[in-house]
Formats: sequence, structure tokens, C-alpha cells
Amino acid sequence: MVRLKLALAALAAALIGLTAVPAAAGPFLDEIRNSLQDVGPGAGEGAAVTKTDLPGPSIFKYRRQTVAYPTREAAGTIIIDPKQKFLYYVLGGGKAIRYGVGVGREGFGWHGVVHVGRKVEWPAWRPPEEMIAREARRGKKLPEFVEGGPRSPLGARALYLYDGFVDNGYRIHGTTEPWSIGHNVSSGCIRMINRDVIDLYNRTPVGTKVIVL
Repeated sequence: MVRLKLALAALAAALIGLTAVPAAAGPFLDEIRNSLQDVGPGAGEGAAVTKTDLPGPSIFKYRRQTVAYPTREAAGTIIIDPKQKFLYYVLGGGKAIRYGVGVGREGFGWHGVVHVGRKVEWPAWRPPEEMIAREARRGKKLPEFVEGGPRSPLGARALYLYDGFVDNGYRIHGTTEPWSIGHNVSSGCIRMINRDVIDLYNRTPVGTKVIVL
């Protein structure tokens, strides 16, 4: 009887140990699952998840969070660190909201100071001719045009980056490939999961300063 009680106690302790970690991680996992949803026009934010395979550690590393970020830049400035795959929205007081992003793959990185020249909800995508030709050489056929919506590679929102009065061709935008966050994947644009780009979009007026390190 004593042995049976000890065995049951050990089993109970093991079960508690197994459930403790998921319970603690629950809020973070729920947040990233929600972030990976297709929040299509008219569908609301509860639409079906199409892909959720963001690697385990990335769930925590790249989730949206407020962090310490000392900077002399004014509150409201966007600072992008391509090397670390983070975008910072400066809050002031040594704080910033940090978002995980996907950035330009090898040969497509860039840096500089630009500004948000235009904002679009559910932007359509028209790949430039050089991109169509480049991808064709790699054996991939791109469409000439994709209507705005859940299937658009630009995702839920796009912030168009300008150098002076000129659109420099790069955007901060959502994505249909949330698993690409944290990687060098794009042709120079900055990718965010849809829920994050919606959050940033709502905070960012036209004219916002953007620094790419």
C-alpha cells in the first residue's frame, strides 16, 4: 500500500511538471496563434489559421513586446535592425515596442533614413518587372497582379517608404508567410505578421521617420 501511494504521488508530481510549462507559456502561444491568423477583409480577426509553423523559440523571441530601448530618436520613430530581425517603434522614456520581422535576403539588404509616404489597408500587389524576370530565371512564375486581401503577399497593411518625394520601392508590410519572420527572405521589404503590421499601422502617421540600420 505504501509503495502504491508513493507511485501515485510520483505520477501526480510528473503530471504537474508536464502541465506547468504549457500553462505558463499559454498566453504567449495564444498570442502568436492569433497573430498567424488570416484577418481578411470582412472575415474579422477570428478567421482560419492557414500556417502556424513558426519555430518554437521564435514564438517567444519575435512576439510583439515592450522593451528597454535607449535612443535619442523622438517618440514615434521606427528603427529597423535587419541583423537582429527586429523593428522598434520608439515610445520615449527609454522604451520601445519591439516586433519580429523578416528582412532582405543576401544581396537585397539596404540601409538609410526614409519616411512613411503612404499607407494602405489590404494593399494589392504588383511585382516590378525586374522581380518577375528574376524569379522566372529561378523557375518561379509570379503573377502580374494580386488583388488586396488575405492572398496578397503584402498582407493586411502596407507602409510605403519614401525618400523625399520619391517612393523607394520598399515597404513595411504584412505577409501570407508568417513562418518567414526572423529570416532573410525578401527582396528588401520588411515583413511582419498581419496582426503586428495592423498594430504598427494604427500607431504610424504618414511622415513618420524610418531608420534602417
